[in-house]
Amino acid sequence: MNTTSFLKLSLVFLALVLVASADVIETKDGARLVGTVKGINDGKITLSTSYAGDIQVSQSEVVSLTMDDALAIRLDDGTTIEGTIAPSGEGEVEIAGSRGSVETPVTAVAATWVPGGEDPAVVALRRKWSYEAALDVTGKSGNSDNFGSAVSFNATLSGPDDTLRFYTAYNQQESEGVTSADEFRAGVDYANQFNSNYSWYVRNEAGFDNIKEIDFYNVAGAGFGYTVIKKDNQSLTLRGGLSFRYETYGDALTEDLQSAGMDFGLSHTYDWENAKMRNSLTYVPAFDDFGDFRATHDTHIELPLKSSAWRVRLGVSNDYRSVPPAGLEELDTTWYTRLVLSWD
Repeated sequence: MNTTSFLKLSLVFLALVLVASADVIETKDGARLVGTVKGINDGKITLSTSYAGDIQVSQSEVVSLTMDDALAIRLDDGTTIEGTIAPSGEGEVEIAGSRGSVETPVTAVAATWVPGGEDPAVVALRRKWSYEAALDVTGKSGNSDNFGSAVSFNATLSGPDDTLRFYTAYNQQESEGVTSADEFRAGVDYANQFNSNYSWYVRNEAGFDNIKEIDFYNVAGAGFGYTVIKKDNQSLTLRGGLSFRYETYGDALTEDLQSAGMDFGLSHTYDWENAKMRNSLTYVPAFDDFGDFRATHDTHIELPLKSSAWRVRLGVSNDYRSVPPAGLEELDTTWYTRLVLSWD
């Protein structure tokens, strides 16, 4: 046998070994998908392929499944087995473990994970931290000189039933040497989902706004929430409760504010395949004068960059005080474009 023939036979043998060791999924419509099964969870099989990246296949559409590598497998009745998976009739699989074999429908496989690892259901119940930092800087020189910057930071501890969020932000803008924005805020928000639709919350936000001559403000609120929409790609939660609002002013002619009142809020999210939209609204009227209230609003859309950790945020925010210090406008509107970095 010459060298060329030997190389050809070696390549054919290697290709057969690779195909033989690959995981295979066959579906009801006749598709045969070859790759590496990364996991089974929530009724879907995630298959890593060289031709299409990671793809997900609904378990209900699978008629045959072959997995050569041993995995930890949990069935929908709670049984846990460590072994390999091979076809056993249409829509059925045989799980071969060290203590024997089990035959079961493909749809009865609830989850898989690497032996020695943790059940995804256990991991999902664990609280975890996520972080976000955002920055935008604007400037202009020539016929007019303008400079501005805004920074923010969020830290969120989330679990299946509750969410704790810390946040802070600072915005400073100058135009022709005159400060047009100089404000800071920091807050904490905790929500506990005690059933599928209802939750309770407490929140507190404090800061200052030198342009509006607010030396210090604090808004504390507590109440209940109702989740109107809860889908994989969309959520809508309404809030209602009581608040206490406190403000001190740099203007000696304006009396400091101390007032109990109501606390209303709205939070809405919507996710597309390559974009996210977030909407939030708060409304805090005073008991002694419902015409004296503060309302805040923010709407933004996030677009991903090449790295999944970086995004661009385009949005608008409004801060309305119905009774501002003398000589100042009720409404401040900010349009912004921000670079956002997220990590866990």
